[in-house]
Amino acid sequence: MLTPVRSRVRTAALALSAVAALVVGTTATTGAAAAPLPTPAATKQEPTSVAYVEVNNNSMLNVGKYTLADGGNVFDVAVIFAANINYDTGTKAAYLHFNENVQRVLDNAATEIRPLQEKGIKVVLSVLGNHEGAGFANLPNQQAASAFATELSDTVAEYGLDGIDFDDEYADYGNNGTGQPNDSSFVQLVTALRSNMPDKIISLYNIGPAASRLSYDGVDVSSEFDYAWNPYYGSWQVPGIALPKSKLSPAAVEIGGTSQGTAADLARRTVSEGYGVYLTYNLDGADRSADVSAFTRELYGSDALYTP
Repeated sequence: MLTPVRSRVRTAALALSAVAALVVGTTATTGAAAAPLPTPAATKQEPTSVAYVEVNNNSMLNVGKYTLADGGNVFDVAVIFAANINYDTGTKAAYLHFNENVQRVLDNAATEIRPLQEKGIKVVLSVLGNHEGAGFANLPNQQAASAFATELSDTVAEYGLDGIDFDDEYADYGNNGTGQPNDSSFVQLVTALRSNMPDKIISLYNIGPAASRLSYDGVDVSSEFDYAWNPYYGSWQVPGIALPKSKLSPAAVEIGGTSQGTAADLARRTVSEGYGVYLTYNLDGADRSADVSAFTRELYGSDALYTP
């Protein structure tokens, strides 16, 4: 997993990023482009296609290299995998951590993120546990949940991202004297984050203690999510969250790891059963047009074209 570093180390990097953002025509406070982003050349029907990219090994720009025959994007959402929720044993608080590869993508948003957004592809940051005991489901109180939500939303604004994805794996709840999952933590975190960024994406990788703790004290945060997806690649599993089918991906495939036949079957079922999202993982830099076409033919009636 990722090597932990104290969050305060990020201060200088964020300051440099803000200066760089001004140079490329963005604002440091919002990360928004000075001019509106161009409209994509073509739009396509649902389902929404999602691509997770392991940025320790691969470039986010790979997501923009696939188009349909009419020129539309294959992928609608690109997920930076992954930042971490870490734990400071001194302050006894969770904090957001970026390893050097995630930090590189964010610091180079002008060349790693903006080109995708200019094509109409949303770019979301995934946040994952890091074996330190801190997780989305054991923040001890409302103040801690609000503080972490602010760190997340500030990051989205700072780097001009389109949202946050929650992946409650590898937290190792209880390490470093941290608490076990509680019922209030994730509800408070999601509520605060949605308040901070009402128009951004919040998605749920449907796994871990947080995913089963979506209601507390009369508040159910299910409707605050834009998407939720099955985390088990090569399988079909409807996420257990009260969202309409248009926001759910029961299908999940690993590109190059799930057979083309299975990917096609899952895509066919996605369409036939009326679901609105199709999740893919581990898009690398190779020409995967055969693997991608296996599902785009079923989802959109078109092969996928790869442009290096």
